[in-house]
Amino acid sequence: MKIATVIVRILMGLLFIAGSIAFFLKLGGEPQLEGDLKTYFEGLSASRYFIPFLKVTELICGIALVAGRFVPLALIVLSPIVVNIFLVHLFLDHSGLPLAIFLVLANSFLGYVYLEKFKPLLQAK
Repeated sequence: MKIATVIVRILMGLLFIAGSIAFFLKLGGEPQLEGDLKTYFEGLSASRYFIPFLKVTELICGIALVAGRFVPLALIVLSPIVVNIFLVHLFLDHSGLPLAIFLVLANSFLGYVYLEKFKPLLQAK
C-alpha cells in the first residue's frame, strides 16, 4: 500500500506540475475550444486573475505532492479543483474524461490513505 501511495501521489503531482508549466511557458499552443466549453473558458479568462491564480495553486500543490510535504493540505486545496476538472469533462468536453476520472480516483485514494490526518477536520465541536 505504501508503494501505491507514493506512485499515485507522484503521478498526481506531476500532472498538476506539467499542466501549470505548460500554461506558463505556453507549451502546446492554445487549444481550439468550441461551444459551451469555449464560453466557459472565456468567462474564467475574463477575470484575468483566475486562471493564473489557479495554475500557481496547482503548481504549488503539485510540488507538495511530488515532494511528499504538506500532502494532506495539498489534497484539501486540490479537491475542489479536481471536482471541477471532472465536471467540466463530464458535461462539456468528454475527451479529457479518462484523465479526470484518474484525478478523482487518485484524490479519493490519497484522501483515504491520509484519513487519520483529516479526522480532526471532520469532527463536530
